[in-house]
Order: sequence, then structure tokens, then C-alpha cells
Amino acid sequence: MPVLMITVEPARAMRVEFAKWAVRQTPKVRTCSPSAFAVPPGLFTHMPEALLIGSTVDGHPYRSPEEDAALAAASQWRTAVPGEPLPEVPDAAYAPDAVQLPGPEHRPAPAEAAPSEGDGAAITCDVCSRPFTTARGRDTHRRQAHPEAD
Repeated sequence: MPVLMITVEPARAMRVEFAKWAVRQTPKVRTCSPSAFAVPPGLFTHMPEALLIGSTVDGHPYRSPEEDAALAAASQWRTAVPGEPLPEVPDAAYAPDAVQLPGPEHRPAPAEAAPSEGDGAAITCDVCSRPFTTARGRDTHRRQAHPEAD
């Protein structure tokens, strides 16, 4: 069973401090590239957060739990409650370059279907004469029911 490791690439200013911390661990935390370390998951949860600030963890920027809590507290979003209408989304939530899609009254009419498709026109299988309403349905049937005919 492979041992899972968390790849941590510390911020440039913290690499020396991170390396000092890494070699003090038992077993030592190894490097996995010139600028990244392979940290066991059990050790990752106990490492000093100061070493993680500004680092990349498994390819993602590190965000501290305190930062996430502060963002959640500052958020103006409300949680939906079952049975109640969803809260309104403020216009500020949308990017300034968001494009408004046209309403149904401004959408172009759908293209007319080909006479052989839709309108109940029967398209028949040339092997067993079974009727189909679309050429796609007939082609699927032919591939599955009559593979020898291909």
C-alpha cells in the first residue's frame, strides 16, 4: 500500500525555516523537489502554521482555518432554509462583465426539423422494417439489433 504524502512548497522566504523544522522531525521530512517537501499527513496537522503561510500545499495556495472563518463571518450570504424561498443574490455578486442572457421573448425560434425527423414521419429499418421517428433511433437500433448487416 503506497504511503500518501502531502507536498508542501513553502514560500521562498520560509524555505530555510521549513527545512530546519523538517530535519528536526522523526523521521525527517524528505524533499520531493528542489523547492518542495513530502510531509506525512499526521505530521502536517501538527506543523507550525507560520511555516505554511504563503506556501503551496498539494498544488493549492494554503489558507489558514482562521482566514476561512474570517471570510465566512464577513460574508453577506445567508444560508437557505428548507421550505423558505432562497435569499436574493445581490448584484455585487456578479462580475461586472457578466452577460445577461436574452429572455424567452428574444430568443430565436428553433430551426424546423427535417421532414424525415419528427412530425411522426416513419423511418424504417432496412433490415426488419421496424418504424422509427428519427434517423438516430433507427441507426442505434441497426447497430444493436443487426450488427451482421454492417
